[in-house]
Amino acid sequence: MNATPSSNDFILQVEHLSMKFGGLVAIGDLSFQARRGEITALIGPNGAGKTTVFNCITGFYKPSEGMITLNRGDGSTYLLERLPNHEIPARAKVARTFQNIRLFSGMTLLENLLVAQHNKLMKASGYTLLGLFGFPSYRQASAESIELARHWLEKADLVDRADDPAGDLPYGAQRRLEIARAMCTGPELLCLDEPAAGLNPKESAALNELLMGIKSTGTSILLIEHDMSVVMQISDHVVVLEYGRKISDGNPASVRTDPRVIAAYLGVDDEEVETVLTEVGDEDVIEQLDTGPDSAHGPGNSASMMAGPVSDSVEHGNEGERVTVSKGASKAAQVDARAASIASKPVPAPATKSAAAKGKPTAKAPAKKAPGKAPAKAGGISNRLDAPRGGKADSLIRIKGIGPVNERKLNEHGIFHFDQIAAWKKADIEAAEAYLAFDGRIAREDWIGQAKTLAKEAAAKPATRGGRK
Repeated sequence: MNATPSSNDFILQVEHLSMKFGGLVAIGDLSFQARRGEITALIGPNGAGKTTVFNCITGFYKPSEGMITLNRGDGSTYLLERLPNHEIPARAKVARTFQNIRLFSGMTLLENLLVAQHNKLMKASGYTLLGLFGFPSYRQASAESIELARHWLEKADLVDRADDPAGDLPYGAQRRLEIARAMCTGPELLCLDEPAAGLNPKESAALNELLMGIKSTGTSILLIEHDMSVVMQISDHVVVLEYGRKISDGNPASVRTDPRVIAAYLGVDDEEVETVLTEVGDEDVIEQLDTGPDSAHGPGNSASMMAGPVSDSVEHGNEGERVTVSKGASKAAQVDARAASIASKPVPAPATKSAAAKGKPTAKAPAKKAPGKAPAKAGGISNRLDAPRGGKADSLIRIKGIGPVNERKLNEHGIFHFDQIAAWKKADIEAAEAYLAFDGRIAREDWIGQAKTLAKEAAAKPATRGGRK
């Protein structure tokens, strides 16, 4: 019988976290947990709110609502939203790095790591006096700090350059040095904000080795990363955000095949999601589109048992406040809506022989079209071609709003060139929208205007080359 995980199994518990900047809701009702001794990755498209979550955890922001609980290995528990930001690393043992490297470039590698132990050395020196006179307690603390710094320089494969200025290191080595400096503070939770950003494959491999070494010491890691090769190789648990909301939560294998995650990252429209998944050959994921969305993840309603009522750490916003995200912006929400509509779609009853015998109309009436599957008649668009002129089609994806999937659909329907789209009349637009399952999108994105501009550019190129003879 499997034991139910206790709160001490999780080093970090984020419950109903919200962060608002005026009328903008950057994080909305976010809940997730990070297990002790594991690597938890927080991923999502740009602007999803990942760094805002980090800033709330590490005290740079105080959340508008919610609770952030850190459970240390010694049994002590801290509500991070209640702690002053300078006490979070000292008492809760949380360390972090930033997207931009923040080393002391003029100091040596060793000195950078000793700076991270400044508080310990100052205390051992009696705030200067004991260190000034060289008391044994200070000399011992100083030797221990140097030994710890050299230990992490060795782990980061930088010990040979301990006396070099940090600014002389290549970019990947500076990233590892910054992580080593954070480890010199003795954290139980290490928060890394895009540590693999800008690294080449060799540097990414060295980073992975360092992070796995840190994990082996029992330190828990919370990671923001866009490099999916890093995330999938080293993470034990992945949380995915979109527009400040959690859209998926689980192990890397389940997250990478979640239709909502695929839609959020690819940025495809709901009618294109199934086509994209068909192309990558993931039939298991396609089946999920027909079953409806998963149930909501995350902990249930929380209550704090420490330091007073929950209202001390939770500020409830005014009723009626809502997220300012434009309709249809969330690709994950589009997949959920599509799955819900498919699940609720009634199955049509087959026509009976008696109905046909009485001369009643059959179910072949062309007026009814299934959403996303409305084929156009062969002659629906007036200027179709059997093949591209000169054997080469224009790159229709240069028109904003046409992706690879829709380009292929248009080619299958005899549309290969910008000037064909530029010449479309109202009837042609209606036929194209019926075929592509769009609703006013061609006019909204001004395909005609874009196509006219691109057609002129294409027509001007031969003349320009000819004028240079």
